[in-house]
Amino acid sequence: MRHILIIGAGRSASSLIKYLLDKSEQENLHLTIGDLSLELAEKKTNNHPRATAIAFDIHNEAQRKAEIQKADIVISMLPAFLHIEVAKDCITYKKHMVTASYISDAMQELNEAAIANNLVFMNEIGLDPGIDHMSAMKVLDEIREKNGNVILFESFCGGLVAPESDTNLWNYKFTWNPRNVVLAGQGGAAKFIQEGTYKYIPYHKLFRRTEFLEVEGYGRFEGYANRDSLKYRSVYGLDNALTVFRGTIRRVGYSRAWDMFVQLGMTDDSYAIDNSETMNYREFVNLFLPYHPTDSVEIKLRHVLKIDQDDVVWDKLLELDLFNANKIIGLKNATPAQILEKILTDSWTLEPDDKDMIVMYHKFGYEVNGEKKQIDATMVCIGDDQTYTSMAKTVGLPVAMATLQILNGNITTPGVQLPLNKEVYLPILKELEEYGVIFKEKDVPYKGYK
Repeated sequence: MRHILIIGAGRSASSLIKYLLDKSEQENLHLTIGDLSLELAEKKTNNHPRATAIAFDIHNEAQRKAEIQKADIVISMLPAFLHIEVAKDCITYKKHMVTASYISDAMQELNEAAIANNLVFMNEIGLDPGIDHMSAMKVLDEIREKNGNVILFESFCGGLVAPESDTNLWNYKFTWNPRNVVLAGQGGAAKFIQEGTYKYIPYHKLFRRTEFLEVEGYGRFEGYANRDSLKYRSVYGLDNALTVFRGTIRRVGYSRAWDMFVQLGMTDDSYAIDNSETMNYREFVNLFLPYHPTDSVEIKLRHVLKIDQDDVVWDKLLELDLFNANKIIGLKNATPAQILEKILTDSWTLEPDDKDMIVMYHKFGYEVNGEKKQIDATMVCIGDDQTYTSMAKTVGLPVAMATLQILNGNITTPGVQLPLNKEVYLPILKELEEYGVIFKEKDVPYKGYK
């Protein structure tokens, strides 16, 4: 029996656990699923004979070491900052490790030790990062194999609501961590390179600089820039590319409306608001507006943001019930961002029958034999239900598949790594297609500058 330890049984673990349990008889697996909440871990095991649920505290050093020692491979689905203690124990007890998180500096420092112990520490193998890396590298490698020179790479990804569940004016609902949505784009200017020139978009301008995307069968979307598009430039072998841009996908019109919250200061997370616990929604909005002896909150807001009353963005604000004097915030010493998250959760929480949707879009511009060409690759994945969401599928399945590939000796390159090698991305992308994660690649006319 081969033992897999899964630490963390949250939303992203549902498809991961189901995949491994479905394969457990055939692959001779036993899963130990540990979470702070024993009830949650038990729910994910679904009384499967090849799974054991345990109450697991990552800070309990004795328990952590004991469980890691018993495993053949460890999957950490914890928040990124908690991976490092698990990783150190994996070095000590010579266990492979898989996570969906970005490689931290502390994790990277374990690279030499992982290589010395012949251990695979696979990171960034979820959706974004993860499927974005693998699908991009597949096409980039194919272009290079025909002696093409890559001059443009743009990549977009977004967690959205499926068309049949798209029932509000924002064309958006929370399909993942609401806090991350509210704080998106903060912490420095967005940075990318366009036609050989470095570009920077400060946070207060971010949501007014968007690019439009057309996805066959699903209509039009927009993309706003991620914070650092150049992080993977060397990793992808794109040091000579003239354009490298990574962005987040939303439905058209979302960013212009979201920019209103940015301009008002409602997305600020750096200070607490006095008396926030007893404040109502209307009073919260009024905090950010100038005093006027006679004008209403609505009139002041429209004046400050220069919104006409027949503008659809005004309807979007009304839909959120922002001006309701009877709704109490109920959060003590909350920041503006935390209060905005609470208000949005009222309107943007998925209904029991709602489904989510992942959209990914890559553009590859390249030159071969003096001719400029372009490939567009798109992927749309729709969730099954509230448990097996498209987000859970696209984050969890690559983690599970990589784990099995490592256990079976198909992925052997040791060290702290991303899924950029063919031994990793080819089998996983192929298997993902069986689960509805399919990229459609299309040759299109080159749209960069001539």
